Amino acid sequence: MIRRLLVTGGAGFIGSNFVHHWCSNYPNDKVIVLDALTYAGNRINIQKWEEQENFRFVRGDICNASLVKELLQAEDINTIVHFAAESHVDRSILEPRTFAETNVMGTLTLLDAFRDRWISSSKSNHKSHNKSHNKPENYLFIHVSTDEVYGSLNPEDPAFTETTPLNPNSPYSASKAGSDHFVRAYHHTYNLPTIITNCSNNYGAYQFPEKLIPLMCINMLMGKPLPIYGDGKNVRDWLYVGDHCRALDVVINQGKAGETYNIGGNNEVENIQLVQTLCNLMDELADNLPVTPCADLITFVKDRPGHDRRYAINASKMKYELNWIPKVDIQSGLRLTAQWYLQNRDWWQPLLSVEYQRYYNQVYGDN
Repeated sequence: MIRRLLVTGGAGFIGSNFVHHWCSNYPNDKVIVLDALTYAGNRINIQKWEEQENFRFVRGDICNASLVKELLQAEDINTIVHFAAESHVDRSILEPRTFAETNVMGTLTLLDAFRDRWISSSKSNHKSHNKSHNKPENYLFIHVSTDEVYGSLNPEDPAFTETTPLNPNSPYSASKAGSDHFVRAYHHTYNLPTIITNCSNNYGAYQFPEKLIPLMCINMLMGKPLPIYGDGKNVRDWLYVGDHCRALDVVINQGKAGETYNIGGNNEVENIQLVQTLCNLMDELADNLPVTPCADLITFVKDRPGHDRRYAINASKMKYELNWIPKVDIQSGLRLTAQWYLQNRDWWQPLLSVEYQRYYNQVYGDN
């Protein structure tokens, strides 16, 4: 089956990795990327595909209802893979309204436009006497969400499952939980074919420098302090972005409409342990570092407000229902990631703008 995908946020971190995965594996499918190119979106991430006949980039906002509706109609879209979101907790603490507008209202805009498109397709099929006229089978809305909607776990608590109640603790996770609720509601109210995925912390190539792993890699290469919140014992489950893209591929092709799937890496690690591992890797991989060993740069800073203690994903539903498991362990994934940032200075150096430095100082002070 030929899919015609609208990939929102496709110039961002996970979105661009997904574009590379999909275009490489499904060259006959049409891929339209819609991205507003805010600070975390970078058209360079997907530049290699722009000359392909089946690829198109559109700069625009998912909150722009007329643009979204026009795109779905003009490109005959039957699949939306929705990555576009404000996603950094620290920024959500500073600007919560921006997160509500993009993550909730933007998702609602997409759902409304996709529902209209789905209904019009149903009517068209009905006129052609298609027996399944009221349920076009090739339509799908994939909503890519986060494990943070589930809240925080204690050390002894079992990992999040798809039935764990949503209990968000930050403006970011609250906005994502709100969008999750709307996606679920549109399936149950209108029978719209939607699927929600909740993933753990992603890492890999093309991740904006504000996030923990690229921040640490880049600061090591620049000889700057490595700021660690609180005592550094906050635990996250880490998922290599390539594994996430494989999982989304499986969900799109085999997932069941109306379902939620948790996607995790089976790699629970304390932040301080993660940073120490990265330090050892960079000491090994990089020549002429400004400061060695890199661990000497570790600096503990004041914890951020409402900092969730632990996230952990139970991805057994993906394993037993869709036959997916992560392939990249944390040590291998961190090595690949450290090598990428080491080899791609031309990509990340332009991102360290005056605005970024202002944000960095606002969050970490003078560190």
